[in-house]
Amino acid sequence: MANPAAIRVTSLYVHIPFCAQKCAYCAFYSEAASGELINRYTAALVRELEIVADDLIPKTIFCGGGTPSLLNLRQWETILRAMEKLNLLGAEEFTVECNPATVSADKAKLFRDFGINRISMGVQSLDEKLLDRLGRIHSREMVFKSFDILRAAGFENINLDLMFAIPSQTMEIWRATLHEAMAMQSEHLSSYEVIYEDDTPLFEQLKAGEFSVDEKLACEMYEELISQATNGGFHQYEIANFARDAKSINRSIHQSIPSLACQHNVNYWRGGSFYGLGPSATGYVHGVRTKNWSNTQLYCDQLEKGKRAIESSEELPPLRRAGEIAAFGLRMNAGWPFAEFERATSFDLRNEWAAEMNQLAERGWASRDTDRFQLTPQGLRFADSAAELFLR
Repeated sequence: MANPAAIRVTSLYVHIPFCAQKCAYCAFYSEAASGELINRYTAALVRELEIVADDLIPKTIFCGGGTPSLLNLRQWETILRAMEKLNLLGAEEFTVECNPATVSADKAKLFRDFGINRISMGVQSLDEKLLDRLGRIHSREMVFKSFDILRAAGFENINLDLMFAIPSQTMEIWRATLHEAMAMQSEHLSSYEVIYEDDTPLFEQLKAGEFSVDEKLACEMYEELISQATNGGFHQYEIANFARDAKSINRSIHQSIPSLACQHNVNYWRGGSFYGLGPSATGYVHGVRTKNWSNTQLYCDQLEKGKRAIESSEELPPLRRAGEIAAFGLRMNAGWPFAEFERATSFDLRNEWAAEMNQLAERGWASRDTDRFQLTPQGLRFADSAAELFLR
């Protein structure tokens, strides 16, 4: 509920859990779509927005999934009109994730009309066989067509999502995908190595010995990604994220972060507060972490009773929270300027984590000077291992 004494929260994440079908690698909470359940979810989401609206002045909004673009025009209009009525529109950055198979000119126009100004398109690959391998419902042609539709609708900030180290993906295929992605001239590029998560078809195939993981090739593909992205005019600002610079956007965090970086994600990595709405969504508000039920029916049941569908909440001790913020922030190339970390957490990185910083520096995974601590290019490749040292 709103806390009138507190500073209002400026970041909002909305989880839209529906997909046309589940992808082979996906471990996020999502389910196959049914029209009636989507309508019910839409009404429940509007109720959840109403509950938290007084505590929100969004600077960044991110609608992720699932496949948010799967919702039809009427369902999207219901959500966006509710946001308008609650004074939740007008964010500096309002992102919606889209699948290339579910982008239409009408939907793109509706998004623009309501102030959505950034699209993240789940491309994953531009190789037809690999798209089929991943269980994606779009073709390579749909990627180019959808991109053109979004440009024609006036979108000037588009992210392309790619994956590498996919089973049977060769370096030649990866190079070709990167080459074509660079030619599209998007403003942002996100690229992730395939992770084999429990309860996904790819994990089961790996366990069954249908393919093996080639760690050396994965490392070479990551190097190729950095090389092509850099040559293509992108600046790496986080392990998997690259953005262009545009002088029209104010760099509010640090000069080494490109202006077209995803500000919503930068807020996560810098330990900022955010509301998380929708099934399975997590939030961090006024020092309390919450997680909604990962069950759309249960989510709707709770909201229909007029209460939020929160499964769990916890208030972290300050040092533990500071350790998490340290770990997340190290994912960024800029690392942690010491003064900025102290502003964010009230702890001095040099006092609480001196031994860990020294250990990483000695290993060649990190560097430090009088102002900041950051991971080296090698350290970024193993950022998860480095981050674990900072958790308390």
